[in-house]
Amino acid sequence: MPGSGDPYNSSCEVSTGTTIIAVAFNGGVVVGSDSRVSAGDSVVNRVFNKLAPVHEKIYCALSGSAADAQAVADMVHYHMEVHSIEMGEAPLVLAAANLVKGISYKYKEEMVAHLIVAGWDRRNGGQVYGTLGGMITQQPFAIGGSGSTYIYGYVDSVFKPGMSREECERFAVHALSLAMNRDGSSGGVMYLVTITKDGTKDTIISGDSIPRFYDL
Repeated sequence: MPGSGDPYNSSCEVSTGTTIIAVAFNGGVVVGSDSRVSAGDSVVNRVFNKLAPVHEKIYCALSGSAADAQAVADMVHYHMEVHSIEMGEAPLVLAAANLVKGISYKYKEEMVAHLIVAGWDRRNGGQVYGTLGGMITQQPFAIGGSGSTYIYGYVDSVFKPGMSREECERFAVHALSLAMNRDGSSGGVMYLVTITKDGTKDTIISGDSIPRFYDL
């Protein structure tokens, strides 16, 4: 990312130089992102939703080249739909994560995309998977994008195993707010999706509803 230190942004391609986060709780997951899309030093979209559903209760949080990341999500969405029809039941979150991993590794020389896969399934409940570089790791929470470099200290100090749904939602919102305040490639509004066995809840946080922290 010339000028910002993020390899996912450049002056010649539209990029979701961004902040994404996913965190699991007992019974589901919370997935969130900012909404700013940039091309070099220019903001080309202020309200882009970087949370892409790949099945009813499985989402990908997108960062990297906007076209590349969306293409991966679209491919996974197609395969998950076919898979669920063939199996006669909803797919597992791990199946979606493995698809993202496989696509990311196969096209690692052609695409610049980092996706976090998160969702709920009947077998393992809420899960979060990081898929950077064709690798797959299950984590209690994951962050990504250019803004994530500013909040590692915050998330490491605040996250605690066993947090409730409300605590995880607040954790995600505060992390996104801190990153958006520091990272020039993150901004706009916040998109938040909470996924449980009962379905999904979408929230948009904007304007004065975004938490403010002390800043010099």
